Parts: sequence; structure tokens; C-alpha cells
Amino acid sequence: NFFFSFRYTRDNNVLSLEQRQFYEENGYLVIKNLVSDADIKRFRNEFERICKGEVKPEQMMIMRDVTIAKSEYAPSERTVSKVQSFQEDEELFRYCTLPEVLKYVECFTGPNIMAMHTMLINKPPDSGKKTSRHPLHQDLHYFPFRPSNDIVCAWTAMEHVDWNNGCLCVLPGTHKGYLKPHGYPKWEGGVNIMFHGIQDYDENSPRVHVVMEKGDTVFFHPLLIHGSGWNRTQGYRKVCIHITLLSKDE
Repeated sequence: NFFFSFRYTRDNNVLSLEQRQFYEENGYLVIKNLVSDADIKRFRNEFERICKGEVKPEQMMIMRDVTIAKSEYAPSERTVSKVQSFQEDEELFRYCTLPEVLKYVECFTGPNIMAMHTMLINKPPDSGKKTSRHPLHQDLHYFPFRPSNDIVCAWTAMEHVDWNNGCLCVLPGTHKGYLKPHGYPKWEGGVNIMFHGIQDYDENSPRVHVVMEKGDTVFFHPLLIHGSGWNRTQGYRKVCIHITLLSKDE
């Protein structure tokens, strides 16, 4: 009999056997058309209100790309590249409570889910210095909590994403490894704050550019090596991210 030992997924009736095996082997899984257009429109509207300063949630960090940080733009979505820790913003935090998202999160973390880190990324058109790219890294580098197999990252595309506008790039199977040393890459055009990258990885490792449509959601393991390329288009690429952890307070 064929026997497959599951380390990274939980027994429930949500994922098919093929989906579980794909995640176990590769460390990521895309679920198509998971978040509705209506919800994404609401998230985009709230993000625009935040950029304009119409709402100012406590504890939220607003970040700018290193090349536009000192620009003279008036506050708008053209100047903000990322908002982090939006848990105090009721509208954006709704993403972390969407039943359709949590249904899949439980496949990796089990029940008693906690949102540990929240982020909306608005990748700006690159100025030519390639600062909009994010070096290859592992999310566990940023997290003090463990065990890693109880954590999953959810990443929802808010519009079509591909190689041209800097989609997610993953190194399949690297979630089976360990947490590698990170540091700032030595890039000529500058590096955004906290954009740490792995210092030693196999340049010849196969890479997959995860092409996604609006509403598609990719779930991935916090040890999976991933990054994103620079935005070669004139538009802003938006995604919504939240990271979850299995609560031990059962």
C-alpha cells in the first residue's frame, strides 16, 4: 500500500490528497479565486483612506520605498509601499477573519488560530534602481514564535500578478530545510528597511514565479525561501498578507 507521511498539513476534509501532497513536497499551495471581488474592493478602498490620512489606526506602520521616501508627493497610494500591523484597522483586519481563508488556514495550523503579523504590500513601479524587489528570504527570520510547522502565511493577490509586476517567487521544497542567516543584500540601488535576504543559497535552485489572478490566495510555510522581483510596469501591485499561528491555549 502507498503510504504518505504528512508533516505540514492536518487531517480534515478541505484539502484533497493531491493538494496535501503538493504542499508537503513544495511548501506552498495556491487556492484559486478564494477572496471575492467585493471584499478586495473594500480592502483597496480602506488602503486608499489610510494613504490619504483619513484613518490612522494605532500601532500601524506605514512604509515607503527607499527611492520615494523623500519625494514630494502628497500623501497618496503612490507614496506608500507597505502598511504593517493593521490589526487595529477593523476593515483591513476583516481579511484575517474571512471564513473562506480560515477554512484553509486550519489545514496547516489546526484550530485556535491567532493572527501574528499583518501586512498589505503596494509594490510601486520601479524607479530603475530595482528597489521594489524583495530579496530571497524566509519569513521565520522575522518571527520569535515556534514551532514553524504550526505557522502558515496567507498571501492574496488584489489584482493580476506575474513576472512583470513582481509576483511571488518561491524555491519549492526549501521549507524542509532550516532557518538560514539573513542580512541586507549588497544592492547598488539601496535596500528598503527590514528587507533582509538569505546570504547563502544555491543560485541554481529551481525557482517558480507564482502567477495569480485577483482573489487567488497562496498559503506557504514560514521556512519556504521566497522573494519577489521588481515591478517593471507603471502600475502598483497590491497584495494582502496575514500570518497565522496555532494558539497553544487550548
